[in-house]
Amino acid sequence: MTQTIAPRLRTLVLLLLAAACALLAGAGPASAHAALTGSDPREGAVVDEAPAQVSLTFSESVSMDDDALRVLDPRGERVDDGKPSGTGGATYSVKLHAGLPDGTYTVTYQVVSADSHPVAGAYTFSVGAPSETSVAVSGQSAGGGFVGGLYGVGRYVSYTGFAVLVGGAAFVLACWPRGSGVRVLQRVVVSGWLALTAATLLLLLLRGSYTGSGKFADVFDLNLLGEVLQTKPGAALVSRLLLLAAAALFIAVLFGAYDKREDEEKRDLTFGLAVGGSVVAAGLAATWAMSEHASVGLQAGLAMPVDVVHLIAVATWLGGLTALLVALYRGPADTPVPALAVRRFSRVAFGSVIALVVTGTYQSWRQLGSWTAFTDTRYGQLLLVKIGLVAVLVGVAHFSRRWTAQLAEAAPAVAGAAAARRAEKRAGKASTKASAKASGTASAKASAKASGTASAKAGTKASGNAKVAQKASGTAKGTGTAKGSGGSPRAAQLARQRAAVDAARQKRQRDADPNRFGLRRSVLAEAGIAVVLLVVTTVLTQTEPGRTEEEAKAAGGSSAAASAPSTGAVTLDMPFDTGAQNGKGVVRVELDPARVGANDMHLYVERPDGTAFDLPEVKVALTQKAKSIGPLPVAPDHITTGHWSASGVQIPMAGDWEVAVTVRTSDIDQVTISKNTQIG
Repeated sequence: MTQTIAPRLRTLVLLLLAAACALLAGAGPASAHAALTGSDPREGAVVDEAPAQVSLTFSESVSMDDDALRVLDPRGERVDDGKPSGTGGATYSVKLHAGLPDGTYTVTYQVVSADSHPVAGAYTFSVGAPSETSVAVSGQSAGGGFVGGLYGVGRYVSYTGFAVLVGGAAFVLACWPRGSGVRVLQRVVVSGWLALTAATLLLLLLRGSYTGSGKFADVFDLNLLGEVLQTKPGAALVSRLLLLAAAALFIAVLFGAYDKREDEEKRDLTFGLAVGGSVVAAGLAATWAMSEHASVGLQAGLAMPVDVVHLIAVATWLGGLTALLVALYRGPADTPVPALAVRRFSRVAFGSVIALVVTGTYQSWRQLGSWTAFTDTRYGQLLLVKIGLVAVLVGVAHFSRRWTAQLAEAAPAVAGAAAARRAEKRAGKASTKASAKASGTASAKASAKASGTASAKAGTKASGNAKVAQKASGTAKGTGTAKGSGGSPRAAQLARQRAAVDAARQKRQRDADPNRFGLRRSVLAEAGIAVVLLVVTTVLTQTEPGRTEEEAKAAGGSSAAASAPSTGAVTLDMPFDTGAQNGKGVVRVELDPARVGANDMHLYVERPDGTAFDLPEVKVALTQKAKSIGPLPVAPDHITTGHWSASGVQIPMAGDWEVAVTVRTSDIDQVTISKNTQIG
């Protein structure tokens, strides 16, 4: 049975790992957590005169250097003074050179959001009229490329190392104190510490290039590293390294002095280790909470401690699960994981799940803000995947608890049977010794009686000589073995073989327990799902929160409207012919400033020779077919000969609008003409 199911479990884990790799591969560079919500001049605008400066407004405050905001002319030359400054809130501007010629200009920006993620983008505006430009605005991204990929791997390894370090130590300290002497558990915890330390150093070296040029050569730039150390993420990484030094001391005590003490003495040391370990774990978790999502946005003062609790709960559950899995599969046969330790971990895991539900609910509300964000934003979609994985993981954990209960019930019977077998074995050995002694005594008496005194003396002497020889042989053998030479290699080999056979027999007896096998199988499934869950969690930390994304979308229209220049009027010339006498002419429609919100509309009617004339009736309707908006009727007022006007014409949404004009030249002759134009 074991041989049949084990390959299937391995296949399951391999599939889950493949899914995890696919998620990592599809994650791409970190999404922008600070979104561009407005600009002046706005994207695609055509202004009559060159502006004195370019301003950008983000959804949150950002940090930038002298090259963060650039304005390039059609040839790709910089036309800004290279010194961006904040003008209040999350708005930043850069001054332009005076006397810029007409043409299309490109604005590029690369900044770092308050939650440590890089943000990049580009757009164009034109002075006078659009022109050809040699600047390519496609592919503008931040945090991508080889350095971005390495940085993403470093983030994943750091989260994994933290979970294994904290969860493995908690499993030993709270669930199985005697496990501090188990070599495989020691390797698990130390491996978590090494992984987290190496990943932290890697992130610190990559940080400057990751948020800047993206070039691998900049990784070794000491000046850039010095700049990183002055930032909030850099300070968090340095703090993490200092806390890892304290964690190393904790590990040394846990697997050194703690392991060597007796059970009574361990109880006295457990409390101190628990307090010290909790402080170090909370400090490590805080290095993430103080530099990422929780540190900015709504209720940051409450969000950071909640995030610390959330991270510790994740680590305790998933890291402890890893330690349990390794102990079940790789632990020594003579030191199996007791049922009591599994029951204790089950209670710890249950408490961790409760903490995850409470803190996760708060985080979801804070990062999403609405129910629609679950399906309309990438963050919400990933969060739904995470919630589903947690639900599946809890379901699998239910089966683990069932196997744990059965293992606990079977433990007394197994222990009693083992004790009976040991007692029977001891009784058999005693009976054999007694029988041999009795047989030897009777034989000796018969031999002495038959052979006489002389024979007995000879036998005694020979026996004495044999004992002396045997003693000498034993002494020589022991001496040779101790010195590493002169002994019997064959005897040493036989001893090793017997030890290996005994270990294999004990492992077979341990694994033959159906309850323990069922527990191992369910814990393996839990660990496989946990791998994917950890990957999804890591990708979530690199994704723009749903609340920010929706706020940016909502602010995009109004911000663009507020920053639209007053000279962005639209003029449409539409010839008409109603088929009647004097039924030909041209209608000129002017919409100013042609943006979302209130606009002024003017209509001028001229004959083919250019003279103005009046019509019995002129009507206008606006329609955006893509959004099924309209037709929105406009009734302009007659001002003078050939001139009609309407003020406060509302354009509810930016996009491609159809402007339809109905012209009536007599009681029965009229025609409707239309043109499309981009508004907003």
